[in-house]
Amino acid sequence: MASKERPAKVLVFASGRGSNFVNLVKQSKKFNYRVIALIVDNPEAPAIEAAKKLDIPYYVVMRQMDETKARNEEKIKSYLETIPFDYIALAGYMRILTSEFVKRYNKRVINIHPSLLPAFKGPSAIEDAFNYGVRVSGVTIHYIDEGIDTGEIIEQEIVYVDDDETLESFKRKIHELEHELYPKVIHRLIQKRR
Repeated sequence: MASKERPAKVLVFASGRGSNFVNLVKQSKKFNYRVIALIVDNPEAPAIEAAKKLDIPYYVVMRQMDETKARNEEKIKSYLETIPFDYIALAGYMRILTSEFVKRYNKRVINIHPSLLPAFKGPSAIEDAFNYGVRVSGVTIHYIDEGIDTGEIIEQEIVYVDDDETLESFKRKIHELEHELYPKVIHRLIQKRR
């Protein structure tokens, strides 16, 4: 899959563990993109330690108690203006982006979600799907819009829920599929843009 063309530049936004971030970095050469930085909104996020180990620059943009969402995003935009990039990949980023931010970076901000949207939106999608008793779930990659998990769907893949499935084994299946799908979709988006 590697190409002789210039690797696309991808920024990753995360809030927590960073497993999708780490996977995107590890898969980047194979899929001809480069993760150029990590932006986190949580100074305690384990993703920061991962970025240090992977020698990826990181930028912490924590929202202060008295700070508006728009003002907080201004700090992010100021940083983004200093580095050229092709895409922003949200990977467990738990902040809702403003409509102004979404419009400014239209079709350049993508998100991975652990359900087959439009079902089970929000941060507890895996647990919600499992507790509902679905037999099929999956992973969705979509563009960000002004809503919560409502953007245009780019790609979805399914996961079957076995009769003896536990919540932990179900989570593992979903995360494995996320790690397989996200770099492939980023690669395809890059190819379409060229």
